[in-house]
Amino acid sequence: MASISPDAGKTAPPPVIAARQVVKHYGRVHAVDGVDLDIEHGELFGLIGHNGAGKSTLFKMMLGLIPPTSGEIRIAGTAVTGKGFRAVRRRVGYLPENVVLYDNLTGLETLQFFAQLKGVAYSACPNALERVGLAHAAKRRVREYSKGMRQRLGFAQALLGKPQILFLDEPTNGLDPEAIREFYATLRGLRAEGVTVVLTSHILSEIQERVDRLAIMATGKIRAVGTVQALREEMDLPLWIDVRIAPSDFDSVRAVLGQLPVSAIEAHDDRVSVRCARDTKMPVIEALAALDGRLLDLHVREPSLEDVFFGFSD
Repeated sequence: MASISPDAGKTAPPPVIAARQVVKHYGRVHAVDGVDLDIEHGELFGLIGHNGAGKSTLFKMMLGLIPPTSGEIRIAGTAVTGKGFRAVRRRVGYLPENVVLYDNLTGLETLQFFAQLKGVAYSACPNALERVGLAHAAKRRVREYSKGMRQRLGFAQALLGKPQILFLDEPTNGLDPEAIREFYATLRGLRAEGVTVVLTSHILSEIQERVDRLAIMATGKIRAVGTVQALREEMDLPLWIDVRIAPSDFDSVRAVLGQLPVSAIEAHDDRVSVRCARDTKMPVIEALAALDGRLLDLHVREPSLEDVFFGFSD
């Protein structure tokens, strides 16, 4: 008798964010032009694109800050233009690209101001400051904050009220490398708690290994959606295989490499790099592995997210 999976017959849960043929026109400018997009519950989702691609406009429509010209956006099953969205909006946090704060308030007073706007108890403010690493500066005036500290304070206000969905527009502006690492550690913790995070970033190398999926946006349209690896495979970009060899074996190894299905060979000191198509990767690696002890090291370099981005957006 065939066994029946416990998941058989179950339908997938609806996306927590769903956009259908969303359009936003400013006169002749098509800022967002027919966007379809689904973002699942608990995803860490990246939205990337050139300046003017429509990312911030799409964010603002998802937040209900500006109405779409046409199309529909639903957050947690509720249309952002409907009367019921006000209740949903209370479970959404937002960090804009350019954070504007009151210089004469302290960090704690700033959060208390936002807490009052959101209907959140003041007691939540110290915890939010602690979570973004600003507890030590709670009583300092914002005018004394560095750019990175202001950014973290903006992130703290987005976390007030324990939102279930976070929209973060260029959230690492002004952060140093250590603060960026701590920021993404916080995002991983939020994702583990079931929070859905949607973020934009111009620093593609920063999000390459940190998002679950991403969408590439250009001229108001979504050009591609998927994991970084899936997009690499869809673009079918060539990859590089780097090998390190002993100087005494250099000529013999290079001769073997020249017989392989590769499109380019580059030599640098004791290293040789070969470029090959994705579908020839394994034959090339197998041929290199047969060189036994003449190979001291081998490393495969996949196309970067930047390569993928320009492939889809150009």
